[in-house]
Amino acid sequence: MTSVGSIDTRMTRMFFATLVLAAFAASAPAVAAQANATGPMPQPPPRDVVNIPVNSQPEPAAIPPMEIIKRFAAKEDAFAQASRSFGYRKSIVVQEMGPNGKPTGQVEVITAPFYGSDGKRYERVVSVPAAPAPTSSTTNPDQVAAPPTTGDLHALHFEPEDVMALAMMPQFPFTTEQIAKYNITYQGKQPVDELNTYVFAMEPKLVDRQHAYFSGVVWVDDHELAIVKTYGKWVTELGDVTSPKLPFTLFETYRQQVGDSWFPAYSRSDDQVTTKDDVIPVRLIIKWTDYASVPVPPSASAVSNAPSH
Repeated sequence: MTSVGSIDTRMTRMFFATLVLAAFAASAPAVAAQANATGPMPQPPPRDVVNIPVNSQPEPAAIPPMEIIKRFAAKEDAFAQASRSFGYRKSIVVQEMGPNGKPTGQVEVITAPFYGSDGKRYERVVSVPAAPAPTSSTTNPDQVAAPPTTGDLHALHFEPEDVMALAMMPQFPFTTEQIAKYNITYQGKQPVDELNTYVFAMEPKLVDRQHAYFSGVVWVDDHELAIVKTYGKWVTELGDVTSPKLPFTLFETYRQQVGDSWFPAYSRSDDQVTTKDDVIPVRLIIKWTDYASVPVPPSASAVSNAPSH
């Protein structure tokens, strides 16, 4: 999942802040916690990106492609609802890579979701490297401020707001409501680890300035008819969506089965930054672990599945 970008050493604003990452854009109305939820599957290892060319004569599917689309959209509806009653631990790692492909510096922040007093769901920073203990906001006790940090990075400098755009990417963007906004093309079959999957190319029919839409490929398990992997980017009328300073746009994301749902497990994006003296490969890795059912407060508000920018 590589793309090309350039930034300078002023990578400022937004990486581990206050109540990081506004309300989840992909969450659906609250539902009761699932009593039979299981723990997370083992995390998938880093993988090289496999690009899928346009296939003019794809291998036929056992089910009509339109029926597959209808059924994976229904699964997205259910997963978005179920996700409201699950907590998790999210690790966000930014790495600078050396010529040997090994990290020469990295920084990690850990976040976790919570419900605010306004009934909306947010993420707060629970751990940052070499930083003082977070302090509560004087204006909103639900907000927790985290100071900026660069860890042991050498070329990059950033603050919490730099990942705000990442937070606004829906976890379950292909709901029944949303798929009508896409041109979806069946591309054939492909294995993903031990799974056999159907592959679909997704492109928005129209774009605007207010909403972000997915442009890329999805892999659908041929048994569950649920999306298990995605590769692509988010776009608006103004171009690719990214954070104010970080260059990452293309993401390869794997899901894991949690109870009856398939939730995000691992996402990776590779890019590069240009400094005065060098071009440095950089990598973003996001991991979701420790999924567990949590109570949903009565005040929890419904949040639209529509992507936002």
